[in-house]
Amino acid sequence: MPTYDYKCESCKNIFEFFQNMSDKPLSKCPKCKNKVRRLVSGGSGLIFKGSGFYLTDYAKKKPNEKEPKKTDKKNQKKLKKSKETKVNKNNI
Repeated sequence: MPTYDYKCESCKNIFEFFQNMSDKPLSKCPKCKNKVRRLVSGGSGLIFKGSGFYLTDYAKKKPNEKEPKKTDKKNQKKLKKSKETKVNKNNI
């Protein structure tokens, strides 16, 4: 059941009212008993928790985070050697 926002046209009172979607909109302000108007709201966002959702399980990696292919052993050896030499140069 959603919560609807209403605004009184005379006293400008803004209030929320919890009601079924099938209920008729309110027509009177609880403070001054004059005419009210239901406001359009953006609603609330959905939050999915746990595994099994696109953002957590199937999102593409950024281009700079790509790992070398497992079948390309030569490139893996080259990367490993270049990393080792960089470490050795920094330690000297």
